[in-house]
Amino acid sequence: MGPRLAIVHDYLTQEGGAERVVLAIARAFPDAPIYTSVYEPSRTFPEFGALDVRPMRGLNALRPLRRHHRLGLPLYGPAFARLQVDADVVLCSSSGWAHGVSTDGRKIVYCYTPARWLYQPDAYLRTSRCFARASAAVLGPSLRRRDIAAAATAHAYLAISSVVRQRIAGLYGIAAEVLAPPPALSPHGDQSSLDLESGFVLVVSRLLAYKNVDVIIRACVITGRRLVVAGDGPDRGRLEALSGAAVTFLGRVSDAQLRWLYANCAALVAAAHEDFGLTPLEANSFGAPVAALRWGGYLDTVVEGSTGVFFDSPEPDTVARAIEEALGSRWDRHALAAHATGFGEVRFATRLRQIVGARESRPSEGPERSPGTMSA
Repeated sequence: MGPRLAIVHDYLTQEGGAERVVLAIARAFPDAPIYTSVYEPSRTFPEFGALDVRPMRGLNALRPLRRHHRLGLPLYGPAFARLQVDADVVLCSSSGWAHGVSTDGRKIVYCYTPARWLYQPDAYLRTSRCFARASAAVLGPSLRRRDIAAAATAHAYLAISSVVRQRIAGLYGIAAEVLAPPPALSPHGDQSSLDLESGFVLVVSRLLAYKNVDVIIRACVITGRRLVVAGDGPDRGRLEALSGAAVTFLGRVSDAQLRWLYANCAALVAAAHEDFGLTPLEANSFGAPVAALRWGGYLDTVVEGSTGVFFDSPEPDTVARAIEEALGSRWDRHALAAHATGFGEVRFATRLRQIVGARESRPSEGPERSPGTMSA
């Protein structure tokens, strides 16, 4: 019998890449309970309804947090520090808080990024409520100290991409292993058609300022290309005000609808400052090429000239040229799909099980350290 394992995730209140990864982790460890701060079943993937999800009673009782999780940004760190999880191994799926959980077992952190609101507040909180911005300004120094101390309690650190590994080294002084998450949307599932003509440019993104969807909208105005935006978020009103008749906002879509969108688009455009380039892999799995920002996680998942093209800055003219290049090039759909398959879930689950089954150093000995500074 293997070690008793528990999964800990920041919050389950939306349908995003991190939530898809949690589902992949749960498939790798089907008996593991999932601890989280707040859980709103109606706003995240329905598959969580069949799993043993254990939210924090106090925080989860606050309905506004379940619908607007950013309201609780200052609360999550202390709440996870008070959460004691009884398991031989605790696997923390973290973008800033879950890694602070307390346990007598081994702690493995799967890190999407150190907390953006603590270390990149200008970009992350640009369109947030004043309360979140004020909290970051006033509480930031003490919460960063707490965050760095929490990272030091891990036995092993995993990063979703090379850029996140560099960030972990610089902030925490920890040398993390890169373990890319799998594309969670299989191209072999059901499709649900939408009332759209094929051949559009596609964006799949939560509508947040740092995702640069506004830049893509302006680029498509320049090119005259039809644009479809799948996803929702606090920036939607501003983006709709920028858009004309050639831009269609779909809001949240089902997996079946998303498959249809990928299968019927001419190309995906990804202009966000992303820590991992998940949507390019999903698009490739359906045979669609990508125009992506030459930054961050896209450097790990896009092969220039083979699976997509890069643009060097999120500027409308630059993005417009990349869109035209992607649409004007010939692509091998089988090669695109094969590239995505190389990031598949079997590889991800196999490596996770190896790490969970290994004997790691105690945190008093410390996870492997890099020469990076510990300052934030």
